[in-house]
Amino acid sequence: MLALKNWDINLRSSEKKTLWSFLGLYAFLTLLILAFVAFLYYGFERDLMLQNERESLSNLTNEQILRLKSLHVNFDKEQTYPRDERFNSAIYDSSLKQIFSTMRAKNVNLYEDIYLKNRHIYFIKELESYYLGARYIALEVPEPQGWNHKLYRKLLLYGLLIFTVLGLIGYVLLNLLLRPMRETIALLDGFIKDTTHELNTPINAILSNIEMIELESLDAPLAQKIKRMNIASKTISNLYDDLTYLVLSHTLQNFDQPVELKSLIEERIEYFSLLLESKKITLTMTLQEGVLLNIDPKKIAKLIDNVLSNAIKYNTIKGHIFIRLDQEGIEIRDSGRGIEEGKLSQVFERYSRFDKSVGGFGIGLNIVASIAKEYGLHVKIDSKPNEGTCVRISW
Repeated sequence: MLALKNWDINLRSSEKKTLWSFLGLYAFLTLLILAFVAFLYYGFERDLMLQNERESLSNLTNEQILRLKSLHVNFDKEQTYPRDERFNSAIYDSSLKQIFSTMRAKNVNLYEDIYLKNRHIYFIKELESYYLGARYIALEVPEPQGWNHKLYRKLLLYGLLIFTVLGLIGYVLLNLLLRPMRETIALLDGFIKDTTHELNTPINAILSNIEMIELESLDAPLAQKIKRMNIASKTISNLYDDLTYLVLSHTLQNFDQPVELKSLIEERIEYFSLLLESKKITLTMTLQEGVLLNIDPKKIAKLIDNVLSNAIKYNTIKGHIFIRLDQEGIEIRDSGRGIEEGKLSQVFERYSRFDKSVGGFGIGLNIVASIAKEYGLHVKIDSKPNEGTCVRISW
């Protein structure tokens, strides 16, 4: 149950990333749809408002036409264009050229009979008689006060309500889509838990019996075979430790204490000595005395093991590994295959493998990152293809 809980925690982290990506896209598309619907609804309400204003504007236009007729008939006596405090107006000839205007707008669309622009309503009517040479008359009045504020509040209220409902629907749908993945991960967790449990006893038995064999008493070919068995057993043991840590890390109680890193590194080098020897790798170390780090010894050993294991695994035959330890951190540099620059950002992701010609599950550096995060350590990786990789762990 504890292992399953750990997988559930890890799954939730993956779920959150998937969930936020999906909800982000879903929210963006929902907002686009709502914006389109709001645009249509705004247009509908605007047209409805204009239709409500049409009758009163038509009456005002008729009044202005009577004034124009009067001015046209009495032009020799009165030459002042009729004005009204309730509106501004303009007249145009048959070629749409302005004859006279009291309106604020410079350009009026005479092809529309009524429209809204810059918080003003424009009403255009074609004259039956060419008074003063005018073919068209246009009126300009302010839009009804506050009509759009009510509309905006309504759009905002209903928009938020619909967006919330659609967001909840999207969340539910996503959880339904993630359910098969949860079930698969749960099955995988059970498999890993059972497998690691079954592997523990035979691995320990193999390693214990191999260590009890006195290689000096054996002939060279048999001793070489025993060494190979020892290397294979330690490789399996290291994979077993990684899987165990991955599944049970949340249940492991920390026993932080000052760890003398020089001794620990030398101990881990001794553990991997047969692997180094099998690939004929040259090892150079510059280890400063007295470097202490307050940390769980098992976790810092696991961190070093995974970095060192990669340095050996991905190195070339007769390659080189350089290890430096000082008061600022640990550096492990190899002469191996290296990693492309574009893939460096993915090295700490679980199950990421860039060279499938060697073994492993792609969980080593993920474990390194999780331990480093737990203790506030900084891990930096520099790598170039066919030149090697340098891993720096600093504090």
